[in-house]
Amino acid sequence: MWASFAAADAVTEPSSRDPIVIGLLAGEPSGDLLGAGLMTALRAMLPDRKVTFMGVGGTRMQAAGLVCLANFDTLSVNGFREPILRLPQLYRLYRELAAALAEARIDAFVGIDFNVFNFLLEARLKRQGIPTAHYVSPSVYAWRRGRTKKVARSADKLFCLFPFEPAFYEHHAVDARFIGHPMAADIAFDAGDDDARNAAQQHLGLAGEDIVLAVLPGSRGSEVALMLTPMLQAAQGFADAMQSQHRSVQVIIPCVDEARLAQVAHIADSFSGLKPRLYLGDARQPLVACDLALVKSGTSTLEAMLLRRPMVVTYRLGYWTYLIANSLLKTPFIAVPNILAGRLLVPELVQQAATPDAMCMALIREFEKQRTSPEQRKTFERLHRTLASGSGGMGPSAGAAQGVIDLLTERDHRSAGM
Repeated sequence: MWASFAAADAVTEPSSRDPIVIGLLAGEPSGDLLGAGLMTALRAMLPDRKVTFMGVGGTRMQAAGLVCLANFDTLSVNGFREPILRLPQLYRLYRELAAALAEARIDAFVGIDFNVFNFLLEARLKRQGIPTAHYVSPSVYAWRRGRTKKVARSADKLFCLFPFEPAFYEHHAVDARFIGHPMAADIAFDAGDDDARNAAQQHLGLAGEDIVLAVLPGSRGSEVALMLTPMLQAAQGFADAMQSQHRSVQVIIPCVDEARLAQVAHIADSFSGLKPRLYLGDARQPLVACDLALVKSGTSTLEAMLLRRPMVVTYRLGYWTYLIANSLLKTPFIAVPNILAGRLLVPELVQQAATPDAMCMALIREFEKQRTSPEQRKTFERLHRTLASGSGGMGPSAGAAQGVIDLLTERDHRSAGM
């Protein structure tokens, strides 16, 4: 299949009238979303050129016109152990994709997140003279800062979501650009205001006079198994404390799919006094509706910040996984708002510190604080504006697309100078 595609659609000598063929690879749903946005933006910014895409992506990229060279689900791996077990299969796929993309004579390749696999593929294509870009810097600010060298060997351009990331690459031969964060561009500055909160509560069937606490234990089964019970114990303690002040608490838990819904429902049954409300879908609506959130560390802490929601951040891992992760950590913080602010803006409770009592007390303090001080909300807004300012405010998809266009222009200039 790949050979026939290459024979039919291979690009010969680039010119103003030749089609542009871009290779793309996303291995996760978040990358699929970024890839689809990049594809749409590239076509919009090159209206007089035929731009086609080939590689690997999910349903969004396929809907945007990606010619798939492999099944998206083949790349789905989690944790430390599974990639090792599947190494022979992944290595075979890497070699097949590299050969197919080179044979198709693509004009440029963009690896979207999925770092280890994409760095290998980018480096191989770059050695063959194909311009390469990597979309989303690895978290070198948090751990394994030596990866900056690997990024520079693999990619000509790097598209960063956070404003402090390009500085890590200043002494390396890669054009690292802050393009802004997609979530900051997607969430309006007033998305979490009182009108939005009231509308979300009404949509979710929550009583307007109750304190709404969103509990976000994560989207993976292992995370829910480790996190949800102590988080609900903390929520129960918070509800009891508010009851003493004659306030009622309504807990809502987003569940990303039916499997998580069933798992969460089984655990939540033990908290009949709390009567948690389960929501099938992502965390956006529950976060808009809530007054306060108890959140597993991860992207949801950024989403809560962009919606101006006070939060308590927590994280627990299996014993050995925690030892490995903790030994690699190079930042004093794990919550995105704290990393962005460079200080403890929201409370973090990790591993042994993540007890139900400690989480409960932190929830009480944060709830009282947000009622008496507007400073945290102002800081959240400032950070939101910073994250939305990448690429001169044109947005991350357009910023990444401009980077790809620059990559192609620089290639043409080099060819003309030969």
